[in-house]
Amino acid sequence: MTQWAILLAAIVAEVIATSALKASDGFTRPGPVLLMAAGYGIAFYLLSLTLRTLPVGVAYAIWSGVGVVLITLVGWLLFGQKLDAPALIGMALIVAGVVIMNLFSHSVSH
Repeated sequence: MTQWAILLAAIVAEVIATSALKASDGFTRPGPVLLMAAGYGIAFYLLSLTLRTLPVGVAYAIWSGVGVVLITLVGWLLFGQKLDAPALIGMALIVAGVVIMNLFSHSVSH
């Protein structure tokens, strides 16, 4: 697995864990709580693997930026979260920042 695939898997695990946190209803539902704990454990383990080759600032910027966009989409699709124009513009700016960093920054090791 490449560093980018591992980072993507870490992000997906974190999004699943955060979704399970919402579904746990304040830690009152054991199934989502277990999924949340497993998801965060997997996410942080995989993130730690990417830090062997990616600079921490770059990895975390991608992790948090892509994670914010994905969890917002999950919130919209699964939990009925409303997205207004500022939310959509903000997410577009986050995506643009991740793309710019990956395409033009010399800090990202390819």
